[in-house]
Amino acid sequence: MQEPISSRALEAPAAIVVMGVSGSGKTVIGTALAAALGVHFVEGDHFHPPENISRMSAGLPLRDQDRWGWLDAIAGRIADAQRRGEGLVVACSALKRVYRDRLCKMGGRVRFVFLDIGRDVAAARVAMRRDHFMPASLTDSQFADLEPPAADEEAIRLDASQEVSDVVAAARALLADRSHMPTAAAPKV
Repeated sequence: MQEPISSRALEAPAAIVVMGVSGSGKTVIGTALAAALGVHFVEGDHFHPPENISRMSAGLPLRDQDRWGWLDAIAGRIADAQRRGEGLVVACSALKRVYRDRLCKMGGRVRFVFLDIGRDVAAARVAMRRDHFMPASLTDSQFADLEPPAADEEAIRLDASQEVSDVVAAARALLADRSHMPTAAAPKV
């Protein structure tokens, strides 16, 4: 068993956002990753306003304008943790680059763990969930909106169809090894 990596060992940003489509395992992986790192876990779904939950419950995908307030609330939580010097793992779909940029702009330095998964696996997982507002019928809209992180984003990409322990171990290793991550402060040439 690996020793936990402290937020200092990671030269940790205020937050690691575990992102991906619904059914990719954001909550399960995020919770396990936060425990392994010894930091707090925040479920991004808890920041949705009632209007967003009603919309999704009715089988309607969120539009960009539906997401801004939700993203701002999550970014506020990230900024609070950063001010307190606390590490944080957040589960948030962050499907589009503009959403990730908003989290970074408002919330400070953020690193992303992109849980990559196929459409059929995601739909099957969502269909098996109980007591969640996101119906399986919205799986296709999630994939339609998905813009995987680009090479210049502070992000790692993991196969989310693997065992949870394997995904968490890979995330820990890649987050600790910063050699593959772009340097956020480096000027663009």
